[in-house]
Amino acid sequence: MTARWFRPMSDAELAEAAVDLFRREFDRGPDGVWAAPGRVNLIGEHVDYAGGLCLPIALPHSTAAAVSPRSDGLIRLRSTDADRWDGRLEDVGPGRPAGWAAYAAGVIWALRENGLLTDDFGGVDVAFVSAVPIGAGLSSSAALECSLALALAPEADRAKLAAACVRTENEVALAPTGGMDQAAALLATEGHALLLDSASSSVSQVPFDPEGLTLLVVDTRAPHRLVDGAYGDRRAAVELAAQRLGVGSLRELADLGSDGTDAVRSLQDDVLRRRARHVISEIARVRHAVRALHSGDFGELGRLLYASHLSLSCDFEVSCAELDNAVESTLIAGALGARMTGGGFGGSAIALIPPERVDEAIETVRSRADERGLTEPAFAMVTASPPARRLI
Repeated sequence: MTARWFRPMSDAELAEAAVDLFRREFDRGPDGVWAAPGRVNLIGEHVDYAGGLCLPIALPHSTAAAVSPRSDGLIRLRSTDADRWDGRLEDVGPGRPAGWAAYAAGVIWALRENGLLTDDFGGVDVAFVSAVPIGAGLSSSAALECSLALALAPEADRAKLAAACVRTENEVALAPTGGMDQAAALLATEGHALLLDSASSSVSQVPFDPEGLTLLVVDTRAPHRLVDGAYGDRRAAVELAAQRLGVGSLRELADLGSDGTDAVRSLQDDVLRRRARHVISEIARVRHAVRALHSGDFGELGRLLYASHLSLSCDFEVSCAELDNAVESTLIAGALGARMTGGGFGGSAIALIPPERVDEAIETVRSRADERGLTEPAFAMVTASPPARRLI
């Protein structure tokens, strides 16, 4: 049986599809088309909301937004993947609208709230087309948000656009996420991973060109849901651990090295201690991963990836049978390292693997998933790709 792949679309294909959808829905052409990528996080998971360090790359898979302004105050949103939504700016705010429209209409609200959209905003028609698989933990929501944000405020500082998109998720969609996804979509560069310091919001580019190796993404197709309580529970535990340890965030302890680790051991609550231990150790792994990339030590990077997965699985408890199978199977097939990526509870895993082992890895993942009664996964081979951009 042929493996299931999720493939990117070229900029030309995205633009054509977005324009076609826009014309079908609105009987006119758009003023332009903008796109923003999904992301995979190489390492640094569940630490962005703790002031930590993350190391994502932008995917070759993007979402495109075909956009034209209106003058009557109406907001009309269309997508190949969801139902239509029509409304007005007064219909948008904390907790509303529900569903996918929160991530799109919420961008307009957040841009206004943050002073990035002028008071004479008169409405907009938008048609979205996406090659970022929904529910795969590859940040399809941030890709949608950032494509529209850039279209509506193309001259704005990209870091400010990212901050507005985070408000969209946190305050309109009510998803308690950090800011890594939006930063990756807007600030990453081709051929590089983005080192994001969530404490200072500073970013730097780290070369990521694993010559002679393939970065394989395994979409387990186990649904990835952030607004279901479990993600929020983890974030609350991290914040409570920091409070009990008398610090503003666990990043403060991570910066202390062994002293910070000793402080975490003092937590009496076992769950809080394990959650905090993950955060402290994960921030340290990001620092080691950056050094490994600068020195070209991909064997060390692979070791760090697997150590991250074990910590996420055991201490943070955000993995699942599908993710564990993807990681274990790719390692059996010869990957240098593998781990779950994204928020967890489903979604995707990544593996750093020699290209001649990719077919074996895919077959091993698929056969072991079938033996365990798990959903058939999908695959992609990805590179560090460009950030959000105008297509036409």
